[in-house]
Amino acid sequence: MKINRLEAHDRLLHLKKDQSINIAQGAEDCLKKNPLSLALQRFSSYVYLFAHPRTADDGVNKRMVWQARLTKPAVQTNSYLFRAISNTDQLEICWLLPPKEMWPQYKTGNVTQHELVNWSIEMFTNNKKALETIPQDDLSDEQIKNIYIIVSKEMDEEKRMNKLYKAKPDSLEDYPTSLI
Repeated sequence: MKINRLEAHDRLLHLKKDQSINIAQGAEDCLKKNPLSLALQRFSSYVYLFAHPRTADDGVNKRMVWQARLTKPAVQTNSYLFRAISNTDQLEICWLLPPKEMWPQYKTGNVTQHELVNWSIEMFTNNKKALETIPQDDLSDEQIKNIYIIVSKEMDEEKRMNKLYKAKPDSLEDYPTSLI
């Protein structure tokens, strides 16, 4: 089978662009649309965006799970971590670690080489503690705990209010007396 080098190169560029767009879009959606992320950004100058692919229920396809958080997680393969400045578009890449079996694909000299992935792999292999170092401007554990308590109470209250509004009683008699 003959391979057209230009066509293969174009497909590779498309794949890289598509993957970059998917990751960037996932990070942006988590930062700007995720209710927990939005709530955390009201109380903190930063938010971590932790992503990890998971196999979908069909057992074949993968989906990316995004989690907004105030604490830096332990570094692990098959994960991506970004630190965002709250209420901005500014993201810092903490690491980009594909599954371990895919690491050789990203080495320098390969068609799919990737500088940040290679750096992340190198750091994971030789200096894991540096990847897990907590920035000095991160909140203290006590501050984080208090923010999570406030956000949790607000989200619980919002759920209760949404349930009341969805019920749409026919008359005032159908509303709980504590709300009248």
